[in-house]
Amino acid sequence: EKLGQRIDADLATAHDLQEVLDRARVVGSEQAFLIGVRLISGTIGADQAGRAYAVLAEHLISALQDRVAGELRRQHGQVKGGAAAVVAMGKLGGREMTAASDLDLILIYDFDRETTQSDGSRPLSTSQYFTRLTQRLISAMTAPTAEGQLYEVDMRLRPSGLKGPVATQLSSFIEYQMSEAWTWEHMALTRGRVITGPPHLRRSIEETIATILRRPRDRAKVAKDVIEMRALVAKEKGTEDRWDLKQVRGGLVDLEFIAQFLQLVHAARHPEILDQGTVGALEAAGRLGLIGPADAETLIPAARLTNALTQVLRLCLDGPFDSKSAPNGLKLLLCHAAGLPDFTRLEAELADIQAEVARLFEAIVAP
Repeated sequence: EKLGQRIDADLATAHDLQEVLDRARVVGSEQAFLIGVRLISGTIGADQAGRAYAVLAEHLISALQDRVAGELRRQHGQVKGGAAAVVAMGKLGGREMTAASDLDLILIYDFDRETTQSDGSRPLSTSQYFTRLTQRLISAMTAPTAEGQLYEVDMRLRPSGLKGPVATQLSSFIEYQMSEAWTWEHMALTRGRVITGPPHLRRSIEETIATILRRPRDRAKVAKDVIEMRALVAKEKGTEDRWDLKQVRGGLVDLEFIAQFLQLVHAARHPEILDQGTVGALEAAGRLGLIGPADAETLIPAARLTNALTQVLRLCLDGPFDSKSAPNGLKLLLCHAAGLPDFTRLEAELADIQAEVARLFEAIVAP
């Protein structure tokens, strides 16, 4: 709440949109720096840092959407009954952001069905209007100004991917997700979380996501699709470097795929498993008995460890981590994040955990 008030206060007195963008970057950088300091000092843990980075991004997105929408209304009027909401996906949706995370977003809009254009002196068609709103919002976050860039934004998870429109009408979103979306798109949707928009539109989107994820599914087909998707990712980005925590076998991708698979195949009978966060979903699967106690005792600590190490590395490095040339200070930070006494022990523990997660991926995600 205080963060939202701080951001609103900083942006409220800006004279124009350019100054709004500059101030958003200043307050965003300041607050992200403070989160990083608290993480390194041990004041907060990796999961708290992930939530804090996400809360910061949500407030900035909401504030910028309000300003961009205001400019659009001033220039082109408004669409009768029009409303727009941002759905966070990926790390932002799961509240697992790091200092280097980009934003996976979908913008969904709706309006009065009898309306064809906005009511300003320079009217736009309804689709043009919300496309322009989305483009301006993306630009507000990604465009470099004198104060730098705020975030990278990835819109590839929108319906139809890069070929689809940047803004999606609610009815089109529902139809696509119900009849055309692939399994991997529903995997991604397990992390979908509405972060802006008026209550009625937010409710409609949330109900749609819940309905889609709770549909009964053919376990064997989902398993086949997940295994094929994992093989494709491994072919394109696979590595044997255990410190590539995302792509290495037994790393973050495997953990996320296991959690998403469990949610898709069990949500029809056990909707309590639905959780946008990987750790939360695995914890729910353990509580519900959808994975065995031993598996839960491996997967949940593995996800926590991987997230903790990822937070430190994303904060401290721009590139890959090389354990042979890394400074001792960084190694000590990693050991502290992992709760282990020395780096040799950490590397051995990490290797063992990744091997176990890779084994469990094959055991749990079985056709």
